[in-house]
Amino acid sequence: MPAPVVTLDPRPQADPSACTRAHACSFCPEEESCRRDKPAHDRDLVATRLGAMDRILLVLGNKGGVGKSTVAANLAAALAQQGHRVGLADADIHGPNVGVFFGCQGERVRVGSAGIRPSRYCSDDGATGLALGSLAMLLPDLDSPVVWRDAYKFEFIHHLAGSFDWGPLDYWVVDMPPGTGNELITLCDLLDGRQAAALLVTTPQAIALHDSLKAARFCRERGLPILGWVENMAGVVCPHCGGEIQLFPKSELSERLTSAGLAMLAHLPLSPRLAFGSDAGAPVVVTDPDCPESRIFSDLAWRCMDWSELPSGA
Repeated sequence: MPAPVVTLDPRPQADPSACTRAHACSFCPEEESCRRDKPAHDRDLVATRLGAMDRILLVLGNKGGVGKSTVAANLAAALAQQGHRVGLADADIHGPNVGVFFGCQGERVRVGSAGIRPSRYCSDDGATGLALGSLAMLLPDLDSPVVWRDAYKFEFIHHLAGSFDWGPLDYWVVDMPPGTGNELITLCDLLDGRQAAALLVTTPQAIALHDSLKAARFCRERGLPILGWVENMAGVVCPHCGGEIQLFPKSELSERLTSAGLAMLAHLPLSPRLAFGSDAGAPVVVTDPDCPESRIFSDLAWRCMDWSELPSGA
């Protein structure tokens, strides 16, 4: 009688010992030989990280160049300045510039057993600190282009949420890229059922407001609550007379945002002070807390802390 044919199951088998590495399997030196359930490990890792975050705020606007990164960075610093534990994540894969605002763009992060250690920003007086995570901290050079298809973007968003060792946070602020594509869809999938909301950023121009209406519709259809919207580059304040100069024509589309029940939370001028602070890697809310721009961000932080009217479970 011929010997029975034994078919080997090529699928990974669960190892009775739990994995102690708090980063995604793709960073693990034992990935090829490991027989554990890798997809389950990565899913559990993301769930654990997000479970330690009280509130998650996505700063988005659909349109590029409206100042989402400026708002996200200064808002995160303002929240940290008020004593909250804050992490700032950079989901803008093709333009990862969060590190620029805090003077650590050339800094590299390391992968340890607890995950990827985020970069830490701390003000000179030690009173304001926050964690920073960005793809720029994993690239070989500052000018390295990111030429990725959606599958790689999908994986990085999972790394951003699960592999970075954010620790317990009061606020996880995420600087989103332009558009309503893969990065936003993936993150919304991960945040389903979490305490998450969106903050829209736009300029007064009709074209930017029109794209913001699209972002607002995306949020409604995904069930992602919107805290409100920020109008950026809304005029210039004359340094001599204090009068306000409107650079862009006002659009009636702003009324559509208001009529949709979305509150304007801040009115930010086009400010050289903000630009100089960003380029210098020093958030203006920390270096000049009494200037008009800092007071606007401080007020915005207080407004973003009020989630009382958001749908339950949001």
